[in-house]
Amino acid sequence: MALGLSQEAVAERMGVDRAFVSSMERGLQNATLLTIWQIAQALGVRPADLLEEKMSKARS
Repeated sequence: MALGLSQEAVAERMGVDRAFVSSMERGLQNATLLTIWQIAQALGVRPADLLEEKMSKARS
């Protein structure tokens, strides 16, 4: 969301179908290490950034 990308745009950058991205967001599809790498590349972040729990969320 921070990058203003749609599911379709993220999916295109990853080389997967939009439905796959939607399923991951809704927790219906598990992400493999390869998928996490592809998402990170598509968003221009480190894979660890996707797995890192923010302190404000952890304290809630």
